[in-house]
Amino acid sequence: MAKRSKRFTAAHEKVDRTKRYGLSDAVTLVKELATAKFDETVEVSVRLGVDPRKGDQQVRGSVVLPHGLGGKARTVLVFAEGDKAAEAEAAGADFVGGADLVEKIQGGWTDFDVAIAVPAMMRHVGKLGRVLGPQGKMPSPKAGTVSNDVAAAVTAYKAGKVEYRVDSGANVHGPVGKASFEAVKLTENVNAFMDSVHAARPASARGIYIRRVSIASSMGPGLRLDIA
Repeated sequence: MAKRSKRFTAAHEKVDRTKRYGLSDAVTLVKELATAKFDETVEVSVRLGVDPRKGDQQVRGSVVLPHGLGGKARTVLVFAEGDKAAEAEAAGADFVGGADLVEKIQGGWTDFDVAIAVPAMMRHVGKLGRVLGPQGKMPSPKAGTVSNDVAAAVTAYKAGKVEYRVDSGANVHGPVGKASFEAVKLTENVNAFMDSVHAARPASARGIYIRRVSIASSMGPGLRLDIA
């Protein structure tokens, strides 16, 4: 068994594993326990009452957090040509192109965080499913990354739009800011994320939809939230 650091042990000793924390108290404690030498990312994890093996119970969506994500701005790539390419560049896209970018990515280059495409480009972008899919970078209408309004899409992702998708264990995860954020801003970001997950509930889902919610910083212990 790997030896745990004193910082790790001390942080875990401050968490009551039998307790379900109110969001305000949880955010305050997460900030207190984020003692790494870098500004830790705060993430929410949600266990859902869905069966991800069923096509009609997939949960996927996106949300623009009211206070963004903080930290380094994400690198945005846009598949577009002509006027749409110009709109993307004006909105601050880091890389813009058409078939040339598709070919470059097929060659193994994926040095960007988010990929956006106009619908007309999907006949080319569709070839990249095996490359971008496993990395969670494949443009999708449901996530808002396939759109004719490329300027709005670029602006949203630069501002801190978060995508989420249910995994094979029926969980969704999403970053909600940095430990350095004011508690009220983290709280509002968490609420926005949870509102979006609630709204993404599949019509076929039965019973309790939100089973468990926890919050943690990058290097800190997880805290279970009181979802009542």
